[in-house]
Amino acid sequence: MAHRHDDLAGHDPDADWSLPGWLYTDPEFFEVECARIIRPSWQIVCHESDVAAPGAWRTLAYLGENIVVLRGEDGVVRAFHNVCRHRAMRLVDGDSGCARKLVCPYHAWAYELDGRLTGVPMRRDYPALALEDNGLVPVEVEIWRGFVFVRLEDDGGPSVARMMAPYDHEIAPYRFEDMRRLSDVRCRERQVNWKNVGDNYSDNLHIPVAHDGLTRLFGKSYAIEAAGWVDRMSGQLVDRASDDPWERFYQRHLPPVPHLPAENQRLWLYYKLWPNMAFDIYADQIDFMQWLPLSPTTCLLREMTFALPDERREMKLVRYANWRINRTVNAEDTWLIERVQQGMASSSYAAGPIGRSEVCLRSFAAKVRDRIPEARLHRAPPPGWSRRVRAI
Repeated sequence: MAHRHDDLAGHDPDADWSLPGWLYTDPEFFEVECARIIRPSWQIVCHESDVAAPGAWRTLAYLGENIVVLRGEDGVVRAFHNVCRHRAMRLVDGDSGCARKLVCPYHAWAYELDGRLTGVPMRRDYPALALEDNGLVPVEVEIWRGFVFVRLEDDGGPSVARMMAPYDHEIAPYRFEDMRRLSDVRCRERQVNWKNVGDNYSDNLHIPVAHDGLTRLFGKSYAIEAAGWVDRMSGQLVDRASDDPWERFYQRHLPPVPHLPAENQRLWLYYKLWPNMAFDIYADQIDFMQWLPLSPTTCLLREMTFALPDERREMKLVRYANWRINRTVNAEDTWLIERVQQGMASSSYAAGPIGRSEVCLRSFAAKVRDRIPEARLHRAPPPGWSRRVRAI
């Protein structure tokens, strides 16, 4: 099993230790990590093709915020807080829709697709109102290879393009920009801290132990590396026919994909972007997943599947086989992380030693410690520690 690491930890004395268990259960740490890690980070909302027409919109809810992404009459994709400036009513409800204007269902204040407030019933009744100062509150947007991301706050962190730069050349042949959604957003709540999902995603050592199917498919080719803001995992499909019928079907019937290099035809690629998003990239399709924090011990998995239009019957069947294979993998991972979460709450667990080969876990832990120094403590500090830090 190969692994490579661009060392972010340097001479960090804690580099050989995992993040401690209290970080996965503590309400106070949860509030701090949401503020310092999740709010300033990029979060995927949709693909550009999901808001193709003027007025088309999609929403994303997390950390108590509801964000609406929409395309303006000028063709520009923008994002705003989905909150009326009058009485804080949500302007649009649901996951998606299309509108010529955003009209508040409470008092009918009307906003243009570029966020300007242009309609207020009984306008003269509001002596303090200036239309130009009460447009929708914007949210920062980045479009990377056709995917639309938003960020609640800018702390000087890297763009999505910068994070993915080490692998942009590898991703380019897949033509993300031309892909379309195969299925709508799937959301599933999990009884685990959000970090547990990401830790498991980048954990190389559990593959041969817990995932018989992936081991049959990849043999010993599974490899990982950490490059700055991205973890990369990969495996080449072996030629030996699997004993599992869906795995065997996928091996035998995956059709050639002309736009991909020969070495990518049977390559499965996995990229985890800081701090809570991942792309699973196959020759037949790509899956996107993010794990959004809900509480110290729960999170929401948000998943989407995209692919290039392909009407070949064998491609449709192979995509179904892909889903069957990964449904098993997801069930195995859910079983694992739920039990890890339970163990994190045990008084017997502080922090565990971390191996040199666990380069992705090392990289993630280093960035968490950089943003929240208390993450170095193997046991939780006395309650109120975050308020004392702010007071200094």
